[in-house]
Amino acid sequence: MSLSLATFLDKLQNEPQSITFDNTMAIIQQYYHIKPCAFRNGDIENKAGENKGSCQLLAFAQRHDLSESQTLACFGDYYRKEVLGDLLGNSHQNIRQFMKYGWDGVEFSDQVLREKAALQDQ
Repeated sequence: MSLSLATFLDKLQNEPQSITFDNTMAIIQQYYHIKPCAFRNGDIENKAGENKGSCQLLAFAQRHDLSESQTLACFGDYYRKEVLGDLLGNSHQNIRQFMKYGWDGVEFSDQVLREKAALQDQ
């Protein structure tokens, strides 16, 4: 079942624990054209095409002015279970860098997301 953008953002606001990474990626795929680009996240320099999920998710969150906690919720269980469940671990470095540096650490080389016509017509 696909969510509308409004429903997704409402769930993110009111039930962030219910958001999954797959929900987030489905919304991005449904509403945006995606252009791979390089991005910086804290101490990590990601080349265009690397860590595509993190790139798209962070671009989506930035575009919708999501808070840092809302952005982390968009990573779903990768954040809630795999990162918070192993705070001293090394997995999911883009999530860990975002936790450390927040929005101040994120910079894109180009515009990652462009709205599809369907979104502009709503």
